[in-house]
Amino acid sequence: MDIAKFSQINTPRFLSHLHHHHHHKPNPPLPKSLSFSFSLSPNMALKAVHVSDVPSLDLVPENPSLSLLSPRFSSGLEMSNGDGLKMPKFVVIGHRGNGMNVLQSTDRRMRAIKENSIMSFNAASSFPLDFIEFDVQVTKDDCPVIFHDDYIYSQDNGNVFGKRIPELCLSEFLSYGLQREAGKEGKVLVRKTKDGKIYNWEVEQDDTLCTLQEAFLKVEPSLGFNIELKFDDHIVYEQAYLTHVLQAILKVVTDYAKDRPIIFSTFQPDAAILVRKLQSTYPVFFLTNGGCEIYEDLRRNSLEEALKLSLENGLEGIVSEIKGIFRNPGAVSKIKESNLSLLTYGKLNNVPEAVYMQHLMGIDGVIVDFVQEITEAVADMMKPAKIGEEEGLTEGIGKNSKPQFSQQELSFLYKLIPQLLLL
Repeated sequence: MDIAKFSQINTPRFLSHLHHHHHHKPNPPLPKSLSFSFSLSPNMALKAVHVSDVPSLDLVPENPSLSLLSPRFSSGLEMSNGDGLKMPKFVVIGHRGNGMNVLQSTDRRMRAIKENSIMSFNAASSFPLDFIEFDVQVTKDDCPVIFHDDYIYSQDNGNVFGKRIPELCLSEFLSYGLQREAGKEGKVLVRKTKDGKIYNWEVEQDDTLCTLQEAFLKVEPSLGFNIELKFDDHIVYEQAYLTHVLQAILKVVTDYAKDRPIIFSTFQPDAAILVRKLQSTYPVFFLTNGGCEIYEDLRRNSLEEALKLSLENGLEGIVSEIKGIFRNPGAVSKIKESNLSLLTYGKLNNVPEAVYMQHLMGIDGVIVDFVQEITEAVADMMKPAKIGEEEGLTEGIGKNSKPQFSQQELSFLYKLIPQLLLL
């Protein structure tokens, strides 16, 4: 194996990060009786969705050019029928632009720039990134907007109000937070964490909420977009609703993408299947927790299920929580042997040593929050070896050294890492 070098690797520090991040109990599925605390659109229902037999011609968007364009990924990265998606280099993707916001974090980097904003996207573009990742939902009046959470919250006189994005029209969505017009006050934007705590959405550099169309028009055109198709985990969607939402998104992509590289990804299995049936221009990746969390939909609960869904429906790749990969490193070879691309996300991707291990394992790329640090680390990782550098797991771990691993040492690490995550 031709093993790349990596500067400043610190194996004990990497293993300590693994131990720190593994303390996470799977979230139990939300009981259906608790799943609908807010009103639902009539297009959503508690009904299973089966899309495997849907003819693609019935779902093609009105603009026929979408299905007539020859499959392509980007210059140097190509989709070819039967041979999978070819990635000639290790890809780095900025999470929600220049990194997600964790408002309760003591790390200033997690509160530096408003996530999923034009400002964040353009800040990320100043680094040698291949893509930015962001979340797209569709408003009540069919406008694709960029926002991660299922609910958007505001606070007034101490009372917190939450609404789902599909319940809002575009003007209502844009009325939250920083406003475009000078002197205009928007609704106070707050964020509710998984444990129910409320935080003012305060960052060092704020920006307005934005639409997908604006991102195409205002972000550096050479920067690829990993568009996550965002749906609520606790709602079972009707096929007609999914199709309607996806067509609204695809129309904007078709009208404004031009030559920009695009990847679609989603945790919603039926949305992944449908977006592949709706178009063949851009690759579709299935997002999975890799078994780190458990859902009622069995297709979401393991890398094996993700592989099965991807192969049965002609998807191009899988994006997994990195802990799922480290718990089950043998899945990497199965995914790669199936001609699928493999990307990862998760907190461990902010640790350079964890990114290095993934490069050695054959993973194609990482979604990261610490864009500057990880792009610098990957640049070092790709530098050619210097003559006379020492080999070995415990040798050459100094500041400016670049260790190599033997096959035996790699095998040892692959066996050790899953055991650490199970402690």
